[in-house]
Amino acid sequence: MADSEMARTKDFFAAPALSLSLAGVFRNGVAEAPTEDSVEENSGGLGGDEAEMSSENAGADRSNDDEDADGEGGAKKKRKKYHRHTAEQIREMEALFKESPHPDEKQRQQLSKQLGLSARQVKFWFQNRRTQIKAIQERHENSVLKTEMEKLREENQSMREGMKKAACPNCGYAAGLRDAPINTEEQQLRIENARLKAEIEKLRAAGGNLPGRAASPTSSCSGGADQDNRGAIDYCTGFFGLEKAKVVELVHVAMEELVKMATAGEPLWVRSVETGRDILNYDEYVRQFSPETANDGPRRSVEASRESGVVFMDAPKLVQAFMDVNQWKELFPCMVAKAATVEVIADGDDGGTKNGAVQLMFAELQMLTPMVPTREVYFVRCCKQQAADSWAIVDVSIDRANDNADVKCRKRPSGCLIQDKANGHSKITWVEHLEVKKMAVHSMYRTIINSGLAFGAKHWMATLQLQCERLVFFMATNVPTKDSNGVATLAGRKSTLRLAQRMSNSFYKAVGASTYHTWTKVTTKTGEDVRVSSRKNISDPAEPVGVIVCAVSSVWLPVSPLALLEFLRDDTRRNEWDIISNGGSVQTIANIAKGQDRGNSVTLHATKSNDTTMWILQDTCTNAYESMIVYAPVDITGMQSVMNGCDSSSLAIMPSGFSILPDGLESRALVITSKRNEKASEGGSLLTMAFQILANTSPTAKLTMESMETVNTLISCTIQKIRTSLHCEDA
Repeated sequence: MADSEMARTKDFFAAPALSLSLAGVFRNGVAEAPTEDSVEENSGGLGGDEAEMSSENAGADRSNDDEDADGEGGAKKKRKKYHRHTAEQIREMEALFKESPHPDEKQRQQLSKQLGLSARQVKFWFQNRRTQIKAIQERHENSVLKTEMEKLREENQSMREGMKKAACPNCGYAAGLRDAPINTEEQQLRIENARLKAEIEKLRAAGGNLPGRAASPTSSCSGGADQDNRGAIDYCTGFFGLEKAKVVELVHVAMEELVKMATAGEPLWVRSVETGRDILNYDEYVRQFSPETANDGPRRSVEASRESGVVFMDAPKLVQAFMDVNQWKELFPCMVAKAATVEVIADGDDGGTKNGAVQLMFAELQMLTPMVPTREVYFVRCCKQQAADSWAIVDVSIDRANDNADVKCRKRPSGCLIQDKANGHSKITWVEHLEVKKMAVHSMYRTIINSGLAFGAKHWMATLQLQCERLVFFMATNVPTKDSNGVATLAGRKSTLRLAQRMSNSFYKAVGASTYHTWTKVTTKTGEDVRVSSRKNISDPAEPVGVIVCAVSSVWLPVSPLALLEFLRDDTRRNEWDIISNGGSVQTIANIAKGQDRGNSVTLHATKSNDTTMWILQDTCTNAYESMIVYAPVDITGMQSVMNGCDSSSLAIMPSGFSILPDGLESRALVITSKRNEKASEGGSLLTMAFQILANTSPTAKLTMESMETVNTLISCTIQKIRTSLHCEDA
């Protein structure tokens, strides 16, 4: 198992630039991030010619001409002279606007001197610019509301007409003929017949034997020798009702749309003044792309987002990882619960570049909580090389023909542009565009879901950056001593990092709402809603053998995500919440950095309580979207072997931990923040905690109520201790 993991890791880093004599990453023994000097920024926000033109229209300032003219009737009225800003002035003001839409007096004075304008002119230009963007946002919101209203009216009218002349398609009973005589016995037989037909259809679909249609999605994605050996054309015809040529044509159109969506500025995308994120101008999107709206309905919402950033991986390796479903899943372990390549439609170029490759894929996307349903999506992925140093990867859902299946999530053209920077880095511009069926979501998660953050481009980008950085630090051979304390050898460092990653991946798999699990809701005495699931391990050496019980609870806390993370990873305060350590003292044995943010690290703690020593391995990850702390008690002898460089695959580990998310609100009053002595308004946190225990060492044993009560007590007490320590018991 270890050999396969090492082989996969080596696949990522065959390029010499990433063996990381870390010429660009570790300078003078210090890890450095790529700077804007080495990476061109093109966020696609406000600016450029479009911004220049709109600014001239919106920001013309007026000044009076005080010169009097002689005339027969006395002095003429003063003429007003209009001042038109130069292109250079507009560019400078646009640049400041991106950083600070509300500049203070000092910034306005400095800019006015620099541009040769009065402070009043600068002030009015910024006012006009904010008004213009606000108007665009309001038009967009009004357009969306108007579209929803029209769809509701059409649906209402359709239902009214259907009620007048409706007849059940199964039993043939005319709903509108109330006065017609009805043979009760005949009617019951028709209803029973319709029910039996429905049962037969379900059984056929479950067995994959439905004539003229492909096997069920589950069986198609399970892999193995039992899959049908159909070709790409046959599969696409059976599953989608489309020929291969039609699929390739649709993907080509989607690729063009993705490139435009990733590179365009205004008026297609507008930068939000409040959040700094790009907002899609839906009216302009419809005008430019004329999307098919047949599947849009009043019960569907559209999520569109865009994000750009730099990652520690060269573009060719990144492209290979995206087109290999196993490597792609490893890049997004906390987001992708399941993934499979269902069918390869086109292999791409013979040179191994994946240029022109097209494949049908399935993915189950999740958040790290069982309270938010997963999103299952089928999509076609295509890779296209745009230039010598740039690639585009597009995902797009293709509807099944003649099938009224209720698809809950569809991908409109989404994906990323990858530009190689020739220094082991790549610049990524990510676009995520989803059409989702509206579903009931717990009130705690409603804001972050509706804002598009949960499954949006920022989440994908932040996760990719974190994982690429982890891989680079894993391969590093010249890591400074201060970034690898307590582990003497390079082999020991790699073995420890590999074990920590396996532990975290196990945690991600255990806590989501994936169909891997069946969750049972339990209400505790303290009021928390706890979800409980169990599984049996018979032979997997990565976990203890027996019945494993997992309990998960999610709560909102009036604490900023950063302040909550700092509290939970503070070794000196661990005894305030960690029940496993039983209030004993905590000593750090080893600390290994795995990212430029010192919060991204693997640590080994020793806790002493009642003359008993226990070692706890902890993996801490934080990025621009979320933070995770995963930990587990480990066998001391086994862990010492791992630190000496031995294989870690046989060391059983059962992780517990936390996921920390922002609550989706940009600001909230009375929130505890990380900024001491400041009353800054920040959003609160969504904290998900998971506990796992070995309920019975026999895999054949049944789950007992005692085990469920034990794990519920552990999780409830821990959450209560956290609330008490942070002084938010009434949250």
